[in-house]
Amino acid sequence: MIFDAIFGLFSVDMGIDLGTCNTLVCIRGQGIVINEPSVVAVKRGTNRVLQNGNAVGLVAKEMLGKTPGSISAIRPMKDGVIADFDITEAMLSYFIRKANRRRAMVKPRVVIAVPSGITAVEKRAVYNSAERAGARRVYLVDEPKACAIGAGLPFTEPTASMIVDIGGGTTEVAIMSLADIAICESIRVAGDDMDEAITAYMKRTYNLMVGEQTAEKIKIEIGSASPMDQELTMEVRGRDMISGLPRKTIVSSEEVRDALKEPVGGIIDCVTRTLERAEPELAADLVDNGIMLAGGGALLRGMDTVLANATGLGVRVADDPLTCVARGTAVYLENLEMWKDTMESDADEY
Repeated sequence: MIFDAIFGLFSVDMGIDLGTCNTLVCIRGQGIVINEPSVVAVKRGTNRVLQNGNAVGLVAKEMLGKTPGSISAIRPMKDGVIADFDITEAMLSYFIRKANRRRAMVKPRVVIAVPSGITAVEKRAVYNSAERAGARRVYLVDEPKACAIGAGLPFTEPTASMIVDIGGGTTEVAIMSLADIAICESIRVAGDDMDEAITAYMKRTYNLMVGEQTAEKIKIEIGSASPMDQELTMEVRGRDMISGLPRKTIVSSEEVRDALKEPVGGIIDCVTRTLERAEPELAADLVDNGIMLAGGGALLRGMDTVLANATGLGVRVADDPLTCVARGTAVYLENLEMWKDTMESDADEY
């Protein structure tokens, strides 16, 4: 305990939002210092990261779908949890090293945000990856808590706050009061499922194969959850499934909205189920407090509108919704001594 406090004076404690699509790292007193895709490029058939271990993040994402036979660009996180242990360790090691370069002699304490619905085995994988990547002590915090704090909700007060965090792999829906979660539901339907729905629609409707980066670009540029005042169109390029040759076509925002109906509907169902389980007093608070929308999915046009129509509550989009979880882990870092007993730690297992 004493040694931990002494080491804390010399280490760079950091908070990590270990996301399916992006990993964000913040440092106590400095805020977010790394915001890069959760992608690693390795030599095919091995776990050896290219470019002397530096083909991680932005560099690796540019390789997605464009690699030769000797290289694999891998996303080691799936549905908010670790799908490839070794690659996740290499990715975490790179980010921790990059953020901790000035004080590399002392290992950092790390706060990692994880989906609320993950299993004990999945938590153990996070602990092991972080420790082998160079962390001295690992604390886990539920994503809804970190997201609520980062979004500026009155998390510690005796009033209900509701957060809907639509990430890349999971959607976290939680009602909170008095610094803890009252009701929470986590579903593995989120941004990646929207991209897959667009890819499937392009195959089904246009016999056109598009890559995951193209599907994501379609979602960002013309995707919507509700009708827009001015509908948009976009030129999409891919490979013709019949001739096998490159081809382009024009896609409208109405078509993309139709493609996104299933994943958007799944998220709305999750929100309504969570509200139906709320205690009457919490539900009464939400009539005034409404719902806060965060995560990358909050940026989908009209997502707040369809949620408001489905629930009858006011829906707001958080400021900078992509960084809410990371900013929440930064607040936990600032108050680590006070709040560490409310988080799960690798020390609890020994």
